[in-house]
Amino acid sequence: MANKPDVIVGLDIGTTKIAVIVAQRGSGGSIDIVGIGSHPSQGLRKGVVINIEATVNSIQRAVEEAELMAGTEISTVYAGIAGAHISGFNSHGIVAVKNKEVTPKDVERVIDAARAVAIPMDREILHILPQEYIVDEQDGIREPLGMSGVRLEAKVHIVTGSVSSAQNIVKSANRVGLNVADIVLEPIASAEAVLSPEEKELGVAMVDIGGGTTDITVFHAGAIKHTAVLPLGGNHITNDIAAGLRTPSSSAEQIKRRYGCSTTRAVANTETIEVPSTGGREPRVLSRHVLTEIIEPRMEEILTLVHRELIRSGFDEFLTAGVVLTGGTVLLENTVDLAEEIFGMPVRIGYPTNVGGLVDVVNSPVYATGVGLVLYGARRGVEQRGLLNTGGFRGGGPSLFERVRSRMSEWFSAHF
Repeated sequence: MANKPDVIVGLDIGTTKIAVIVAQRGSGGSIDIVGIGSHPSQGLRKGVVINIEATVNSIQRAVEEAELMAGTEISTVYAGIAGAHISGFNSHGIVAVKNKEVTPKDVERVIDAARAVAIPMDREILHILPQEYIVDEQDGIREPLGMSGVRLEAKVHIVTGSVSSAQNIVKSANRVGLNVADIVLEPIASAEAVLSPEEKELGVAMVDIGGGTTDITVFHAGAIKHTAVLPLGGNHITNDIAAGLRTPSSSAEQIKRRYGCSTTRAVANTETIEVPSTGGREPRVLSRHVLTEIIEPRMEEILTLVHRELIRSGFDEFLTAGVVLTGGTVLLENTVDLAEEIFGMPVRIGYPTNVGGLVDVVNSPVYATGVGLVLYGARRGVEQRGLLNTGGFRGGGPSLFERVRSRMSEWFSAHF
């Protein structure tokens, strides 16, 4: 059973929280948020499911909350995937043009040629993202259909992920009674929600600092040029606080959210915080400066590793629009200032845009991925095809490659 035709649901399965965003198509093609469900995530580590039962329970709670708010039953979702197992690389395909005019069949063949790369058996292709086409050495073409030529080339970005990790996400959703319409790389979804077309055209890096991972996506000339996932996130800061202040992890998380700051210079020595102790001992009063001295080195490490990855990608000099930070961790005070120092370019925090309805509720980097999944689903259209079952990518229905072809044709119709 599918959702109502005008209802789209995003399922963000994160390391620290499960978020379910329910949206409805409004008049004039707008996307209105009508329901939100959120529950602390249990059963995931660094974006990967390590306990199916705990994950299922968390998803169930979030879905029930979203259904209650939206007043509708949820049966089909667009699920996000992240984790250190994600890998992205650029590929290049070349074919001869039949009849000397580029047809949709020629485009399909050149995409087939570009994705004909050796991939280990334990990995599957999640996305094939076109960057540009070249017709008879004329580059920079975004829409080759109808052009005259004898040789067609395509440059694409291919994202792959672990088969088992994807299967576990699908199984967890299926156990709650949900069909998975598509699995979407979370930073691609987040980019749908927080980046403007102008930023993608000029060149921008979107950095999503979540609980268990930091996801990086580089755009230039309107296309994705590079993706990467670092196994570091906000949970590492929480663990540092718990160890440094000798307080339970739950208390450390609350302290981080309430008093956390990314730079020591922004905190006065006179400010104090109350820190709960373990073993029934009395709470202690400590300087907030001590807390910031714990947070700052870890934030510097995360942002420095991101900077190194941007340099390694070779696109750091093309980021005219700078860097956009999103994810719950970037809400720490003075994070933008620290990031601008490390990156040496403009930095802003990305909030979800392009949606209506309960805008005030989702107006936070925390919900960027969930809102992005809804926008991604809306762009794909209301028809839910290629549903995955508990067999994962190799289960019933069209093969993953057929779904990628379908996604490609929809991508063309949406953008050109």
